[in-house]
Amino acid sequence: MSWKQKLPNYLTYSRIFFAIPITVLLFYPDFACRFAAAFLFVVASITDYFDGYFARRYSVVSAFGKLMVPVGDKILVTATLIMLVHVQKIHPYLVILLLSRDLLIGGIRAAAAADQLVIAAQSSGKWKTALQMVCIPTLILSLDLFGIPFTMLAISGLWLSVVLSTFSGYQYFAAYQKAQTKSTPN
Repeated sequence: MSWKQKLPNYLTYSRIFFAIPITVLLFYPDFACRFAAAFLFVVASITDYFDGYFARRYSVVSAFGKLMVPVGDKILVTATLIMLVHVQKIHPYLVILLLSRDLLIGGIRAAAAADQLVIAAQSSGKWKTALQMVCIPTLILSLDLFGIPFTMLAISGLWLSVVLSTFSGYQYFAAYQKAQTKSTPN
């Protein structure tokens, strides 16, 4: 397998590894560490686009990749959100709700895989992830500039991601039920 064929998976793995220095940097309150953490989070978020792009471009879309992309996203986002709770930037309920949805979706995916069903990613889940990828570095930096309350906007955006997360969780569950009904012989 050439490096081009491995590149999408390497980009997915990079999101998992980026979570480590981001969480370490968030232990330190100085602006340089927060800036570095936000920068790394943005770089890791950008890999989310490019792993899919290169997988399609080099025709190496795989079941493994489809499984690992959301796992990489969730590790990056969850580790960072937990640290933002630790440094008292967000409320723990926000993280609890997002984690609960992710565990529910993981269970549905496992059940679907056991039933040999494929549940396509929902657009609301993709919007949720995109919103989180924008709001989290904004919240890490905690800058309000020119009278614009970016910190409050980021917190509001994360709560909106909880709403989208809940809706996409419902969509996954409904899609699984529908697929299961179609696959069951009468």
